[in-house]
Amino acid sequence: MRKIVTLKKNYEFSRVFNKGTFYVGRHITVYVLPNKFSSNRIGISVSKKAGKAVVRNKKKRLIRESYRHYEEFIKNGFDIVIAARGDQTVPKYGALLKEFKYLLKKLQVFDQEKYDCLKKL
Repeated sequence: MRKIVTLKKNYEFSRVFNKGTFYVGRHITVYVLPNKFSSNRIGISVSKKAGKAVVRNKKKRLIRESYRHYEEFIKNGFDIVIAARGDQTVPKYGALLKEFKYLLKKLQVFDQEKYDCLKKL
């Protein structure tokens, strides 16, 4: 499994939040901004309103895994920030996957042709 390149600095997150486009879902909000690199960088944000540390870490793990699931179908050259919504409940993995794919399609970052080709195999 290869390592995911992440956003680490506050100014990187701020740039994506302020200049990027976003769509809001039931469990997550996805922000996208084109970058100058040939690869994607991901940042995950979970507020303290989302619950105690155990709940926040579980949400982060689920979001990271949903990104890994669709990583090869996301177009390259984007900074992506995924922010968990503030409710106390942890979403089911299947619901999170479905919502993440839907939001990526709305942001025109998801490569549907590649997804369909691999799905047929």
